[in-house]
Amino acid sequence: MTHKARKRFGQNFLHDPGIIQRIIDAIAPHPDDNLVEIGPGQGAITRELLRRCGALQVVELDRDLIGPLADSCATLGELTIHNADALKFDFTALASPELPLRVVGNLPYNISTPLLFHLLSQAAQINDMHFMLQKEVVERMAAGPGSKTYGRLSVMLQAKCRVTPLFLIGPGAFNPPPKVDSAFVRLEPFSEPPLAIEDQVLFAQLVAQAFSQRRKTLRNSLRNWLTAGQIEAASVDPTTRPEQLSLEAFVALANLACKAERPPQ
Repeated sequence: MTHKARKRFGQNFLHDPGIIQRIIDAIAPHPDDNLVEIGPGQGAITRELLRRCGALQVVELDRDLIGPLADSCATLGELTIHNADALKFDFTALASPELPLRVVGNLPYNISTPLLFHLLSQAAQINDMHFMLQKEVVERMAAGPGSKTYGRLSVMLQAKCRVTPLFLIGPGAFNPPPKVDSAFVRLEPFSEPPLAIEDQVLFAQLVAQAFSQRRKTLRNSLRNWLTAGQIEAASVDPTTRPEQLSLEAFVALANLACKAERPPQ
């Protein structure tokens, strides 16, 4: 398949057979899986998934890749191609209670964070997700409090998913090689979240507000939400900065903000 990678689509095509095999082994696909791949590109993972499963759905934005991809997979199984923008795609339409989704993909680095949030909003219909991402993004996803990489993405993902970094992937595994290292990660949405969040929208807003001013203390960054006294009532020091705050503490603050009277503006 001859295709020049397009920078505007963030295309870096995987070609290393050893890495492809490690990815397939980590996913461990089965014939009864409801698998969907985001950004199949030239089909390096697609063909191996089809060989294992017999059926696969893919979401591909680049129309020029669709014909060659269909041709290269024609004898391997049933491939359904959705020519769509994954950031706008309704993944829940592909799922059912009996067949939750397993989502895989080599995610374009330029849209990886908004795409993760888009998928997070549909996590109730997803069994697991396996992604190749920029190494720094995976580090942010799995980071704990006190880490320089801990932030909004860490808190929001860990509130809904178990995050497991699996292995690193060097630039040479791709064509063209990216200027950064990559990593492969597994996300498993909780069937029963370990922490009860009373208002998901408010929780997301509060976390975003806290990290939008991450060098400020909670007393200042959350002043429109909670007073210093209310923050202390949640057993949190109001002089703490957001990157020091655990997921449990963010949940406690958000749940308190659901009930508390907003401070005067």
